[in-house]
Parts: sequence; structure tokens; C-alpha cells
Amino acid sequence: MPEPAYVRIAGEYARRIRSGGLPPRTQLPSYKEIAQENGVSEIVVRKALELLQSQGLVRSVRRRGVFVADRPNLVRVSPERQMETAERTFGNESDRDVQVGRETRQIPATSELAEALGVSEGELVTHVITRATEDGRPISISDTYQPADVVGVSGAAFLEETISDQLPTPLHAEWLRTTPGDLVKTVHQRFFTADDRTIMISDVSYPRDRYEAFVFRMALK
Repeated sequence: MPEPAYVRIAGEYARRIRSGGLPPRTQLPSYKEIAQENGVSEIVVRKALELLQSQGLVRSVRRRGVFVADRPNLVRVSPERQMETAERTFGNESDRDVQVGRETRQIPATSELAEALGVSEGELVTHVITRATEDGRPISISDTYQPADVVGVSGAAFLEETISDQLPTPLHAEWLRTTPGDLVKTVHQRFFTADDRTIMISDVSYPRDRYEAFVFRMALK
């Protein structure tokens, strides 16, 4: 999906805050100044700052302005995160060396995948494994599946996410270096069209303690 301006602006400030470029209690520029600097409206700036606030990175003080929080924490926010590449997402979370690798192949659909994607069992589907590290430490792994005739999620109208703590698959356990019996934080995603056709499913695993909270935002109109 194309990255909205407010997500880009929030990401840039998030990166500066987490790298120490904007220390705790630093006052951010005014809405007008940020809008002029980025060539956007103040409405866009407001959405960017609301996103930063939901992530726990800034706080708003009535009649004074917006300030960097005293103790910024990692908070995963949806659906904004789905609009970013993995490189940008993790880059916004950390000033450390983030590496992302992808492995793509065509595989025959199992009965479970066939049912989930609405294809025939044995039909080829696209399988992408995405692995991420931070200073060499594994921080994420995902398995993503799509029908062979679909590329990306630009045709998706909706996204469902299910969060759970569960035992990782052998592949995810090996990558995250968990010990037997350790749980990981798993996010199951389903992207689907307005007529309810599933065009992508994904299972993402993180170390259980990576995020302090998961925040979901949705449009009510």
C-alpha cells in the first residue's frame, strides 16, 4: 500500500525520538511549522502526532504543545504499520542496524491454505518468508501466502488481525531462538476485498516481550 503522509511524518519523528535525536521532554514544533516543513495540511500533522501519542512517544500538554515522552516504549500500532515496509517499520523503532531478508517461492496449497485463500488444493500459491534482525538479534519472522494471480495488497479493502501468545512453529522457533515451551507473540493477518475474497494471509511472530502494547485504530465512518 502507498504510505500516507501522516505515517511517513510520524515515522521520521519516531526514529529521531528513539535514536535520542529528540530527548525526553523536548517540545516538538507547532502544527503549522511541521505542516510547512512537510508540505502537508495541519490535519495531516494532527494525525501524525496522534499516531505518535498512541505509540507512547509523545504527550500533549494543553495550551503548551506536544512534548517527547519521558520514557518512550515500543508500541505496535495497526493498521498504520501495514502501510510501511518491514525495513521502515523496524527502522522507525530503533537506531540500531536492522536487516530484513525475504525468501519467495511457489508452493502447492495445502487443504488448510486452499480453504483460507479460496483456491483448489494443490494449486500453486506464493509463499514469502520475511526475517528481520536488529544488531544481529532476531526480532521478527513471518509467513505470508497469496494466490498466484495476486501481487501485494493494493486491492484489499479490509484487514483483520488476531493477536495471541502461542507456541511458535518450528521455523519461527528456530529463527527467534526460543527455548522449548517458550511462547511468542503472534499476529495472524487476513487481507480481503470488499466482496470478501482473501488475497493475503500472514502469520507474524515476535519475541513475546518486544512490544509493551498493541494498539488498533479503525475508521468508524
